Amino acid sequence: MVQMIEQQVYVRFPEEADAAELTDMYNRNRVFFENFSPSNPEAFYTEEHQLQMIRKSKTDREEDRKYDFVICRTEDDRIIGSIGLSFVVRDPLQSCMIGYSLDQNHNGKGYMTEAVKQVVRYAFEELRFHRIVGEASPRNPGSIRVLEHAGFHKEGIARSNVKINGVWEDHQVLALINPSESR
Repeated sequence: MVQMIEQQVYVRFPEEADAAELTDMYNRNRVFFENFSPSNPEAFYTEEHQLQMIRKSKTDREEDRKYDFVICRTEDDRIIGSIGLSFVVRDPLQSCMIGYSLDQNHNGKGYMTEAVKQVVRYAFEELRFHRIVGEASPRNPGSIRVLEHAGFHKEGIARSNVKINGVWEDHQVLALINPSESR
């Protein structure tokens, strides 16, 4: 007997109406996110800035530069994170980088792995990328596990790669190749 697994989260493009909810999530998780990611300017934590970012994300999609998504819980449609494809390169590379953040209260439940798989599927099937790269701090093994559970493979360490809280940190580099584009 095949058991159906119900989706716990879904991803969608952000809408202007999401600005307040995103602002609240980023403010609530500011210290947590800044442990593993570069700090954002103060303006980032305002509703006006989030609204501008949402508007810009539509243009970025239309111009094939970047693809931002929000992660929503299926049970109540609440935004619990964000995920995106950036550093889009076309022509011979057909690649991008995946990045994400999840509300600390929802860590360890498989939500991010599920969201990554959904975005990867979109990236390969709809956007026709050949390769997706993800990077995570070795101090954040949960993020590395997310990528591994989504099928990414470790490729190496990018030394002194990202400045976080004033310190240049190494990052684990992982990648996933589109299985239908591998040859």
